[in-house]
Amino acid sequence: MATEFVDWDLALTTARRLVPPGPRVTSADATAIVTELHELAVEAETHVRSYTGLAADRAPGPPAVVDRPGWIANNIEGFRYVLSPLLTKLSDKRGASTGGWFMNNVGSRVTGAELGAVLAYLGSRVLGQYEVFLPPEAGEGRLSLVAPNILATERALDVNARDFRLWVCLHESTHRTQFVAVPWMRDHLMTEVSALVDTTDLDPAAMMQRMRGLAGSLRGSNGGLSLIEAIQTPEQRLVLDRITALMSLLEGHAEHVMDAVGPEVVPSVATIRKRFNQRRAGGNVVHKVLRRLLGIDLKLKQYADGSRFVNAVVSEAGQDAFNRVWEGPETLPTRAEIADPDQWMARVLGLRTAASA
Repeated sequence: MATEFVDWDLALTTARRLVPPGPRVTSADATAIVTELHELAVEAETHVRSYTGLAADRAPGPPAVVDRPGWIANNIEGFRYVLSPLLTKLSDKRGASTGGWFMNNVGSRVTGAELGAVLAYLGSRVLGQYEVFLPPEAGEGRLSLVAPNILATERALDVNARDFRLWVCLHESTHRTQFVAVPWMRDHLMTEVSALVDTTDLDPAAMMQRMRGLAGSLRGSNGGLSLIEAIQTPEQRLVLDRITALMSLLEGHAEHVMDAVGPEVVPSVATIRKRFNQRRAGGNVVHKVLRRLLGIDLKLKQYADGSRFVNAVVSEAGQDAFNRVWEGPETLPTRAEIADPDQWMARVLGLRTAASA
């Protein structure tokens, strides 16, 4: 069975044991925070839909406001579902090899403990997410807000609490709007993930060679590669380029909406953005290495690259023209077009800007 490769119960136990407790609050304050986040998420989605013109015919629903262990449990559920094909592939390969029993029974505990440690690290930092990778019976997706992390961050930044909470909700609600308004998006992303699994090289020698390249890059002066970049094969790189372009679009669009809607509904948005960006760029050496290993720096780059793409297209062609990006997989930007929006506007909109001309 695929689940034998990862001890999911151990992953959950490890993560819950390692994740630090959230800020201390009274029961009344905790209830007030949860209530306000529910209200602000609905308000935020209304603003997002009004600005983008997406999903206007469907009423926004409430989010799942969770604590750190709740976020961890939800993500283990998502990992278990989306990684099932890859784990089946790994399990079959190991089962056919010498020592397969040992790897499935002992290795699964090691893998479970490692996954738990990663989720414990992320579980104290993630503010919210739209969970796409859920079993079909769970519905179309789930908007989650991690209350203790939002509270800890707003305190660390010393910003207006309500403004910050609405600002976070604007970002996460944009992601839910994207997937609700664009029904083919989830299946398309799942197809790309399946393609990534199909191109995964499970040869241990090849994997170790790429891991040594990762270790060498971390010692280099250029900052090194992430774990995701280091272990990919040439075939995977093509798939990952498409996934990277899509994720850059989704993250950049959320950043664009935050900054476009924010000044109208979040009075202290300029202060929040400045302090939040400073916090993103900070951290001690250990945190910076972990961010690179886990690919978090790649996500931050996606924010920046995607935001530049969306800003450029909306500024040049307008919101309605930009929304053609959601028509189908063929209108999604490539990674090269994310870097050069004029290419996408020429290909999809037939618009030749001064720069492209």
